[in-house]
Amino acid sequence: MDLVVPAAVQSVFVTGALGVAGVTKLFGRHTATAAHRSALRRLVGERRALPAYRLVGAVELALVVALLVPAGHPLTAVATTVWCLAMLAYLGYARLAAPGTSCGCLGSRTAPVGARAFARAGLLTAAAGLIATVNLTATGLGTAALAVPWPVALAAHPVPAVALLAVEAAVFVALSAELDHRWLLPLRRLRVRLRHPLGRAVTADPTDVPVQATLQQLYRSPAYRSAHGLLRSSVLDTWDEEGWRIVTFAAGEGTAVFAVPRGEHAPEKVRAVLVS
Repeated sequence: MDLVVPAAVQSVFVTGALGVAGVTKLFGRHTATAAHRSALRRLVGERRALPAYRLVGAVELALVVALLVPAGHPLTAVATTVWCLAMLAYLGYARLAAPGTSCGCLGSRTAPVGARAFARAGLLTAAAGLIATVNLTATGLGTAALAVPWPVALAAHPVPAVALLAVEAAVFVALSAELDHRWLLPLRRLRVRLRHPLGRAVTADPTDVPVQATLQQLYRSPAYRSAHGLLRSSVLDTWDEEGWRIVTFAAGEGTAVFAVPRGEHAPEKVRAVLVS
């Protein structure tokens, strides 16, 4: 298999990544916003930011078309590698000259240029470089067509090709801060649901539950809602007693005392009593 199949996979990977970036820049609903939030505004000026942003998208789509041609010229991969290197240089400029701005690589989502952006650009540069190296080694500069077109190489070894492509796509998404809202934030929300801050799985010792967490459970309880109209102060005192956390409030001429479960999130189990 040598490096022919990995190089063929890189052709699909790079065209996919550049295709998404190019389409977003040219046809995205928030193209103007993305352009003016990006470091291009500092590099070329506010008036030229949007045209420059669209020009970048057009170049990316042109490279996609050239790479997708099965019998394309091997120098196409060289041009793609140079383009990726230029993107790395642009990221460096953005980090130094306009810290805090977005690169605008994948739309209007604001994501300051950081290590993930450099790693993503480095991944694309390495992928394009592999394509160029394999093609030039096999064909030489003077040959007008690739030695092994990428569809042929992929068809010969479909399983390892698909596996490698899936891994690279996952890494690309993980390195794209602009896409965090698609996968990372939902994953964090799921983690919170599965590991409730008041659940038994979070803490083996119920006394470790923060007072603020106890109050959140209290405020959601039927007992608190029924007595809320009688309360005349904020929390007066709290203490722990066996499996309960006691919370007191001033209430009319007396004191409202609530008992909140410490080891579980169960607002319906909250107890209340009014002490005169």
